[in-house]
Amino acid sequence: MHRLIALACALGVALAGLALAQEAAPVYGGSVTVAIVADPPGWDPSASTSQEIPRVVYHNVFEGLVRFDADGEIVPALATDWQVSDDGLQWTFTLRSGVMFHDGSAFTVDDVIAKFERAMDPDSGHTNPGYYAAIESVESAMDGTAVVFTLERPSRSLLYNLARPDSIIYPAGTHETQRTQPIGTGPFRFARYVEGSEVRLERFEDYHQDGLPYLDEVVYRIISDPNTRFAALQAGDIDIAALAPEQYQLAVANPDLEATVGTATAEITMALNNEREPLSDVRVRQAITHAIDKDAIVQGAMFGLGTVIGSHMTPAEAYYVDLTDTYPYDPERARELLAEAGYPDGFTVDFELPEPYANERRSGEVVAQYLRDVGIDVNLSVVEWGTWIERIFLGGDYDMTIIGHSEPRDINVYGNPGYYYRYDNPRVRELLEEAETAPTAEAETAAYQEIARIIAEDAVNVWLFSAPFIVGTQNDVHGFWVNQPTPNYNMVEVFRAP
Repeated sequence: MHRLIALACALGVALAGLALAQEAAPVYGGSVTVAIVADPPGWDPSASTSQEIPRVVYHNVFEGLVRFDADGEIVPALATDWQVSDDGLQWTFTLRSGVMFHDGSAFTVDDVIAKFERAMDPDSGHTNPGYYAAIESVESAMDGTAVVFTLERPSRSLLYNLARPDSIIYPAGTHETQRTQPIGTGPFRFARYVEGSEVRLERFEDYHQDGLPYLDEVVYRIISDPNTRFAALQAGDIDIAALAPEQYQLAVANPDLEATVGTATAEITMALNNEREPLSDVRVRQAITHAIDKDAIVQGAMFGLGTVIGSHMTPAEAYYVDLTDTYPYDPERARELLAEAGYPDGFTVDFELPEPYANERRSGEVVAQYLRDVGIDVNLSVVEWGTWIERIFLGGDYDMTIIGHSEPRDINVYGNPGYYYRYDNPRVRELLEEAETAPTAEAETAAYQEIARIIAEDAVNVWLFSAPFIVGTQNDVHGFWVNQPTPNYNMVEVFRAP
């Protein structure tokens, strides 16, 4: 009940903050400084799946044919409209005319073709080639003013995948330099990056959408410590920052700040290496889930600001189904399952927490104590973010870890045995194919929900809670997204006004 009251109050403040932003008239000029948590591993979201990259560059620097708006709807970007053939096998996108890249070159259909030929090639290094697996060809149409995607089979997720950060477009032949010298068509151009310190974006005067952006400059400052971020926000040294749950009420009480709590798509996930003994035994994984009081973690680690979940989905997603009761908190049952699996005295496991993510670290520390209470000896350690990416995420070298998976609609990762969970289930892969070729939205949702039930019953991971997007801004800053339908600190319509 306390959690519900806290969320209701928080959401009320969020709506009030949004109303204030809508009442102010846009003002041109000025600069806004945004705090981000970590250095991204490069700046090309089609070269790395780190969500730190699109937080800065998606729709700010780079654009695709379509994009997500503040409500999570798919809207035009470099394409003005699109048509789909009756059989669902041809998608024709009309390209926006007069668009310029930040290097002064013109955006053409050749850039689109080069982009997706690379995306379709599983050996190119492009992220998530599976998103484009249904595409047979990408060709110019209508004298280069349109592009046609011809599919091998119908794909319900095609438009959604084209809106993802993976599908951003840059000048043909420049993918080797985009990690360090990003060049897009967005409202801001990449001006400067000081490693470990800041990223500076400047207004692109030739942006194709008249009247945007409002700001002359956006600075993203890299501040990993949440207390340092909040102190800088209170002092007025930065203008926008994500808040730790305990900072929310302090921000509400500060007359110089606006504080909001919005929806997000992040599942705080305690990932288990399903290949490694004893975690390869489903009874052990079930025991681990039974051992953890998720409600207590939300109350203690998140001050009630979070929603307990039971599978890899959040209430913000269309196919959400409540599976929180699959393996409820029951330490006695956890001990029984450990004994059945041959571990009556428990076992020892390494649990690695990523630096610098405070919510994950704090939640992980509480989880470790719950596991110790049922006889599992936890070796707790902190791993630097770059190492986490290389060794754990890419290399799968770990026992247990914890991270917020913020990319929306990413339950498809459970169909990839090489993903760092190391989970292999042919039925999940079949259901993913059924969802992709489903004749109706209802059939697609049903397939996704069955996947959610299967991975919950298999206790692939421990999904702790869905984290809200808690943010504080200076009260003269308007237009910043309250919700996070995709990881993106979107600055396109942000402005400063008294």
